[in-house]
Amino acid sequence: MTLQEFITKFNVKLNKQQLEAVQSVEKPTLLLAVPGSGKTTALVTRLGYMIYCLGIRPEEILTVTYTVAATNDMRKRFASIFGDELAARLEFRTINGICAKIIGYCEICVGKKAFDLLTDEGYKTKLLSAIYTELVHQYPTESDLKNISTLITYIKNMQLSKEEIDKAGNEQDIPLLKIYSAYCDEMKKQSLMDYDDQMVYALTMLKVSPQILEYFQEMYKYICVDEAQDTSKIQHQIIALLASKYKKVFMVGDEDQSIYGFRAAYPEALLSFEKNYKDANVLLMEENFRSNAKIVYAADKFIQKNKFRHEKHMKAFRESGTEIQKIHLKNRRAQYSYLAKVAENTDVETAVLYRDNESIIPVVDLLERKGIAYRIKNADLTFFSHRVVMDIKNIIRFAMEPTNTEIFMQMFYKINTYMSKAVATQVCKISQERGITILDAAIDYGDVPAGTRKSVKSMQTHLKRMLEESGGKAIYRIIHSMGYKEYLDRSNIKDSKLSIIQAIAYNEPSALALINRLDELAMLIKEKPYDNGCKFILSTIHSSKGLEYDKVYIMDAVDGIFPENVIANYETCKAKGEEAKEYEEERRLYYVGVTRAKNELCIFEFDDGSTFTNELLGIENKNSANSSDIYGIPGRLSTRSMSKSSSYKNSIDLTKPTSYQKTETKRKKITESEYADKIEEIYLTGTVMHKKYGLGKVLKISGDLLEIEFDGRVTKCKLKFMMEHSLIE
Repeated sequence: MTLQEFITKFNVKLNKQQLEAVQSVEKPTLLLAVPGSGKTTALVTRLGYMIYCLGIRPEEILTVTYTVAATNDMRKRFASIFGDELAARLEFRTINGICAKIIGYCEICVGKKAFDLLTDEGYKTKLLSAIYTELVHQYPTESDLKNISTLITYIKNMQLSKEEIDKAGNEQDIPLLKIYSAYCDEMKKQSLMDYDDQMVYALTMLKVSPQILEYFQEMYKYICVDEAQDTSKIQHQIIALLASKYKKVFMVGDEDQSIYGFRAAYPEALLSFEKNYKDANVLLMEENFRSNAKIVYAADKFIQKNKFRHEKHMKAFRESGTEIQKIHLKNRRAQYSYLAKVAENTDVETAVLYRDNESIIPVVDLLERKGIAYRIKNADLTFFSHRVVMDIKNIIRFAMEPTNTEIFMQMFYKINTYMSKAVATQVCKISQERGITILDAAIDYGDVPAGTRKSVKSMQTHLKRMLEESGGKAIYRIIHSMGYKEYLDRSNIKDSKLSIIQAIAYNEPSALALINRLDELAMLIKEKPYDNGCKFILSTIHSSKGLEYDKVYIMDAVDGIFPENVIANYETCKAKGEEAKEYEEERRLYYVGVTRAKNELCIFEFDDGSTFTNELLGIENKNSANSSDIYGIPGRLSTRSMSKSSSYKNSIDLTKPTSYQKTETKRKKITESEYADKIEEIYLTGTVMHKKYGLGKVLKISGDLLEIEFDGRVTKCKLKFMMEHSLIE
């Protein structure tokens, strides 16, 4: 059958670039397909072309997909055009499906059964939990176990050395190498392998057995790989070995859409394709059929600044439509209320996309309170078992149960008691013996230094008052007055969970009500039925990949959240290594989110806005210092992005009254309530109004000490001092 006959018979409608890709069969080919360019259509059509026009037997073609769902979808797409009978003769498999087949053939060759595949995630979790408890000497949370499991997958897929594993463990502050070694030893002891082991063993078999390698090379003379940018290092090695004889490999992907670095995605394989395969074809599919021209143009201009990519430009098939809308709100909490109103009046398929699962929890809280319909994709409940969330709950519980020694030993060093472990253990014993509260035991009976006793009295007061306050004020007290934020800082623990807790706490009348609401939300999200008919969709950007929506809202587009870290003037700076790699993935994630929108794209921002959004819309970025989360949790900024105007050499001194206030001899008395209200206002607005220097942006809050930027100059000053001397409004 000629190409023209094929096109006519199967009603093929492809553009010039797609047709070129369909016909590239005899050479190693990398097809770089921009978002919305119809890559699946091209890949499926190519399979039909290979069979009908080139006479290739379907059984000799292997099509590798990223997920089982993608495998089923690809098979259905092929069958809808070329029929079920032919689809049944083709092999659509995930990489694990191929590895299972390799291991099965090896069993036949050597006459020995391989390890059993561990498919029970519950058993794996139980095994990891036991190992973690033994090595870390504390029980892991669900979040801890998920993190360990992800790290183990990363280690095996990236084939990390012992030194690299140890380094990763140090960064996470866990004995990762010991946990990993113990896990591997236990799996072997029980004659088990997990899905990552399956790839490790299959690769080893292909390397050590020429017979097994040749068998599969002859079986799969033509190899097609979909979503190649999401394939890991070890997966690329398996594919490279299988294709090494005939070199008739066809990879479809786009390094600009590689967003699974935490799962060991290895976009470097696409960048080195020409080096690894001589005489390779590198083809482009640059026409976006999905989004309106304004979205396409802006997204393309944005991604051009990434350095680790092939040269290509996304072009629009559709005409210009609605302008990209930047929604500037006062603070993050206003964003949640805005989205709740959007959900009430949604008449087209509308997706709210976000960077992390936890970002949407305050929105879910509001939607559930108001009884507004929504559907959530791949809800993740690990937020509710994260150590930061558990710490907050434990501190509140201890306030209600001041004799609970178990809770106290978990949290005494996380608030400003300034007790050593020995002293904490001693006062717990005294508390039990005398039947009094633990803090009373420390104040009245324990061998406690005078300074520590004073701190304990302060904590006792805080704990009592916390139970009389609203949820919002209680959480503020824990984070800032009781020193929990300082604990996170010195422990190098991310504080992003705190702003989510605070957002929920502001709707609760008490600290106890907050605990109950967190438990209730976890249950509501877990048991939420998935309503396919609901037009208001909540999804991480990762889960939205490959999908499209009429209207898209991107949440939290503010420096310090999304992107988490900023490298100013990235296009011209010399950032490299892990810093550049992580930053580029953040940019790719934003790009993927933007390109999910078909007709309307809306992006939220607050503070000074987002580096990414400003780039997208062609607005010059300010070299501002650290963007502060509106609930008082500062964002993080790369040192590369600090402007000279923000250096402390150019700072001003606000720790003294201004000249027109020097005649004051009496300080204004500030009540604790006034102080609490003022600092809560600062956390909500992120600003202060100084009587001489005007509006200042609060960059960081450490207890009573504020770091403020006034017109490009940065200073540190004490809030209480400024209030006492009426320096701020």
